[in-house]
Amino acid sequence: MADKRIPEKAKYKLEKYGELLFVETHGITYPAISGHPDIFFCKTPDRLFIAPNTPKNVKKQLIQKNIRFFEGKTAVGHKYPESAHYNAVVTDNLLVHNLQQTDAGLSEACKHYETIHVNQGYTRCNLISLNHNRFITSDRGIEKTLNNKGYDVLFVHPEGILLPGFDHGFIGGCCGIDRNRLFMLGSLAYFPDGKKIRSFAKDLEIIELYDGPLFDGGSLIFMP
Repeated sequence: MADKRIPEKAKYKLEKYGELLFVETHGITYPAISGHPDIFFCKTPDRLFIAPNTPKNVKKQLIQKNIRFFEGKTAVGHKYPESAHYNAVVTDNLLVHNLQQTDAGLSEACKHYETIHVNQGYTRCNLISLNHNRFITSDRGIEKTLNNKGYDVLFVHPEGILLPGFDHGFIGGCCGIDRNRLFMLGSLAYFPDGKKIRSFAKDLEIIELYDGPLFDGGSLIFMP
């Protein structure tokens, strides 16, 4: 799943890896994030949570593609923090989010996981989980919290990441993980901390989806 507005060259390359579902909404939340998958969806190891006010045409596409999903209890709102209820990072054993904002259905599904509270409600926008509980983040608060918990965290500065309507985007919104592959919306050659990411994620295959600056498209979500 990807925002319909990601660069065309990135769409073309993504199509080589599977069938695409593009997200587009109107009037639900503010324009810059209105098509961002990580605003409306949260993937856990065994299910996909979606906001109850996800457009019907998007739900229909999920059904047509045989993607099983569960509706959360809280609608996405127009402004933060009502726009951040599903913007969590969930791994095989961990939920990272501003727990005061997490949708109740998602919290219930993760009740047996370790939960880590961070102040940043847009957690998934700022955080990508790699294999073996390693993380890359563009938020200093998230970095500090995860480091204090003993996790291996790389901080990268978000300057230079494109997000139309804002000065910059965030690293999590540029990324998606599918098995041992790290997909990037853009090329690390244009990113000041690109070499740090290459070194930190050297055990993964890094797939750069077009030759240009990193683009915050609200994450790439891969389904089995």
